[in-house]
Amino acid sequence: MKPDVCSEFTQRLCVFACTGKQNTEEEAYSCDQHGKSYALQSTLYSPRSVHTSVYRCTECGKCFNQRYTLKVHMRSHSGQKPFECTVCNKQFTTSGELVKHSRIHSGDKPYKCFMCDKAFSVSGSLDRHMRIHTGDKPYKCHLCDKAFSVSGHLSRHMRVHTGDKPYKCHLCDKAFNVSGNLNSHMRVHTGDKPYKCCMCDKAFTESGNLNNHMRVHTGDKPYRCHLCNQAFSMPGSLRDHIRVHTGDKPYKCLMCDVAFSRSGSLKRHMRLHTGEKPYKCSLCNRSFNESGHLRRHKLHVHSH
Repeated sequence: MKPDVCSEFTQRLCVFACTGKQNTEEEAYSCDQHGKSYALQSTLYSPRSVHTSVYRCTECGKCFNQRYTLKVHMRSHSGQKPFECTVCNKQFTTSGELVKHSRIHSGDKPYKCFMCDKAFSVSGSLDRHMRIHTGDKPYKCHLCDKAFSVSGHLSRHMRVHTGDKPYKCHLCDKAFNVSGNLNSHMRVHTGDKPYKCCMCDKAFTESGNLNNHMRVHTGDKPYRCHLCNQAFSMPGSLRDHIRVHTGDKPYKCLMCDVAFSRSGSLKRHMRLHTGEKPYKCSLCNRSFNESGHLRRHKLHVHSH
């Protein structure tokens, strides 16, 4: 029977174009995908579908609307890479890929942001950058309400839900969900401190720690309490201070019922249970469980 989705004229035109025969009331071969019928089996399985006007890949079934696009696609099956970089000899399947690659050598950045002075070598990079200005976050987590401007950020975020930690340390049993965290962790083993203060001799394993340290020199205190307006240079100091207002004491001793608002206070308290005295006097054999006790000892015993 004639398919309902095509007009009678279109049916006759399609079959005549491929077979040279007029359309009849009943055809021998039917297309399950489109509900259409053909007089010849060769017409049904032609690389170019007459009803959808596409070229079909005989290897994987993908469709393309141009013969040249199909030809380029076939290189993914054959492995053919006819376009070669004259600088580094890297090969590519399409001329467009070679053009984009060549910008690595030339430094050309034709895709310019009209809202700031940044420019990019690839259009996709500009598209991602524009989300900084627009605030667009098209990559949404289906498990919580978070959204991201870059697909890679969503992929990393999903590990929070799955617990996946693919970045494993080969020197200990620690693992991380972000490669950058593994890189930072490795400095614990190597002792490397690449982030150096330009105003004193201190160095740090992470850039964030250096940024926090620089406030010692600048006096900057960007973290302000909304209850009393007191300001702090470190976010952790503000968090500790807020507990003065709330009375929260999340750091609880496992050996007695005492609790503290600051982790450092709990650490000092634990020395009462362990007997640890890490602060040793360099002038005698006395040692103390708190740095303040050592300072007082030096002042009253050794300063005279």
